[in-house]
Amino acid sequence: MESTEAKPNEGWRPGRFVDRVRERVLGWRRRAATIGIGALALVMAYGVVFGHNGLFVYAQKRAEARQLEQQKVELQKENDRLREHADRLQNDPSAIEHEAREELHYTRAGEVIVTLPAQATGTAHLVTR
Repeated sequence: MESTEAKPNEGWRPGRFVDRVRERVLGWRRRAATIGIGALALVMAYGVVFGHNGLFVYAQKRAEARQLEQQKVELQKENDRLREHADRLQNDPSAIEHEAREELHYTRAGEVIVTLPAQATGTAHLVTR
């Protein structure tokens, strides 16, 4: 059996009380630091996702860039087509004649333009006499 006598090192000591208080304060500081770091991480994560340079804005900018790239390709095709048409008009007399007949409704001597009312496109038919 153990004796119930008090040992000389056990009992109330001022240093022991201070140690317990210090441990509690350090525990509270650790908890407060952990909560603060967690809150800071949440705020930063919110900024990364929803901020003015966040992931949503980045996804929108990528979609806009894809759309603009597609529009650029279409405009380049149109530009090439128009450049070829301009080259034909400058170098090919038959293209010039075709354009004059279609757009300006020019005729050769002896030709008559007959416009039919049933066609909504406004194209004219040439009739030779």
